Amino acid sequence: MSTKSAVITLSLAATAAALTGCSVLDGDKIDYKSASRGTSLEVPPDLTQLSGSTRYNVPGGAVTANALLATQIRQGDSKNVANDQVADVQIHREGNVRWLSVPREPDVLWEPVRQFWMDNGFVLTMDQASIGIMETDWAENRAKLPQDFIRNTLGRVLDSLYSTGERDKFRTRLERRSDGGTDIYVTHRGMVEEYSNTAKDSTIWVPRAADPELETEFLRRLMVQLGLTEEQSRAVVQAEQASGVSGASRASTFGGAAIVNVSGAPSLELQDDFDRAWRRVGTALDRTGFTVEDRDRSQGLYFVRYIAPNAEREKPGFFGRIFGQGTSAPPPVRYRLQVQSQGAVSHVQVQNEAGQLVPANEADGIIKLLYEDMR
Repeated sequence: MSTKSAVITLSLAATAAALTGCSVLDGDKIDYKSASRGTSLEVPPDLTQLSGSTRYNVPGGAVTANALLATQIRQGDSKNVANDQVADVQIHREGNVRWLSVPREPDVLWEPVRQFWMDNGFVLTMDQASIGIMETDWAENRAKLPQDFIRNTLGRVLDSLYSTGERDKFRTRLERRSDGGTDIYVTHRGMVEEYSNTAKDSTIWVPRAADPELETEFLRRLMVQLGLTEEQSRAVVQAEQASGVSGASRASTFGGAAIVNVSGAPSLELQDDFDRAWRRVGTALDRTGFTVEDRDRSQGLYFVRYIAPNAEREKPGFFGRIFGQGTSAPPPVRYRLQVQSQGAVSHVQVQNEAGQLVPANEADGIIKLLYEDMR
C-alpha cells in the first residue's frame, strides 16, 4: 500500500471509529488543533454552501445567570454557586438561533472573546473589530480520534498520519444593542472527507450540516471566559434547554419562512419583525459560509461575498492539497442583502453593489440557501 493510500485509510478509519463512539460532547471531548498551528492542512475557503436542514428546538426565552442563582439559593442549593457580580450573561434562543447577551460594550468584550478562541486551539483568519466579526481557521477535533493501542504507542511519533476526516470552523459575531450591551453569536461550519471515486485512491472535502451542539457548547465555554464558573455555565445552559417547547409549537413561537416574488425578483418572506428577521438572516449567513464584509443595521443591509455552488470546481483530496495539487477557486461576487420590515412581516432581497435588484436567476440560489437554514 502506498504512503498516500495508507494515510487516506487511516483518516477514514479514524472517522468511522469516532462515529461509532459517544457524542462529541460526552465527557468534554473537545480538543481542537487548528490547521495553521502545525502542518499546513488547507481546506479551501468559500466552498459549496450547506443546504442541509437545521430544524432544531424552538425558543423558551432567555435564561439569566442571576435568576438561576437566585432560584438555586432559595432551594438551598448554593454550595457550588457563587452569587457574585460576574453572573451578568444571558443565553437566548429563538428557533434554531442561540446567542448570549452581555451588558458590556463590544469594545470591552472583543479581546476576551478573541483570546477565548486562541486558548481553545484555534487560529483566527478573520479578526475585524470594526464590523464585529471574527472567524477561526479550519480545525480538527483531535479528541474524536480513537485511542487504540497503535496510536497510544506510536501516536506521538506519527500523529500527523491520523486524521478524523472532519474539519470545523466557527464564526463569532458581536452586535451592539441599543442599550449599550452586546449580543454574541457563535455559528459552526463543518466539512467531511469522502472518497472521490470507486477506486478509493483519492478524497475530496464536502460540507456537512451545522452542529447545534457544538455551537451551544462553545457559547457555554464562552460564558466561563466572561466570568461565570463551570458550574454556573452548565446550570444556565441546562435551564435554557429545559425551558424549550416542542417542535409542534414552532409556528406560534417563531415566524415561518417562504419564498415569494417581490418586484419581479425572488424574496425571502419571514413572519417576524425587523429585530427577529435581522437576527435570523445574520445567523443563516454565518452558517452557510457567506463572507460578511460589513453591515448597516439602520438600513437593514448585509454586505457579503459569495461563490455560487455551480462555480466551484472539484477540489482534490485533503492530503492532495499538501502536495500542491490544489486548484484556484473563482473570485467571489459581492452582494447586498436588504432586510425590510412592515410590522410583523419582513422581506429579504438580493442587490448588487450599486443597490439594484439582481436578476431572478442570480438571486434565486442565494434566497433558497437562506430559506433552507430557516424553514
